[in-house]
Amino acid sequence: MTHKDRQRERFEQQCREQGMKLTPQRLIIYDALIDADEHPTVDMIYARVRQTFPTISLDTVHRTLVTFCEMGVASMVEGTGSPKRFEGNLELHHHARCVQCGKIVDFYHQDYDNLTAPPDIQQEFSILKKTVHIEGICSTCRQIQQQDSSCS
Repeated sequence: MTHKDRQRERFEQQCREQGMKLTPQRLIIYDALIDADEHPTVDMIYARVRQTFPTISLDTVHRTLVTFCEMGVASMVEGTGSPKRFEGNLELHHHARCVQCGKIVDFYHQDYDNLTAPPDIQQEFSILKKTVHIEGICSTCRQIQQQDSSCS
């Protein structure tokens, strides 16, 4: 059984446990999410799902993705000034985001996993999740910049 098969099986089990019907639309939206490597926006998932369900609405896709996050089978990737991005990878990991093209890459780093919040934050909050979010310029955008500057 593949990793995605196990994800799908856990998703279906959680839906049953929470009394949520496993509609074809929900299944295809979830599959589109876990098949995506680029932390898709609602519009990206909508475009994929419409290939199978041409009558599905953008609002349905959006509400379904938000519901998945509330259920704990997906998460919203933090970002600044851009559309919401979603992911189905629930393993402990961190994100690097290109500030030019918006690409988001998952990475795993045990030192970041072991970070502790400052004592005053621990007193104020019950910490549920720790994620490091790094912003920079990806190698593709850097290459484009180098090519542009060498053409000048």
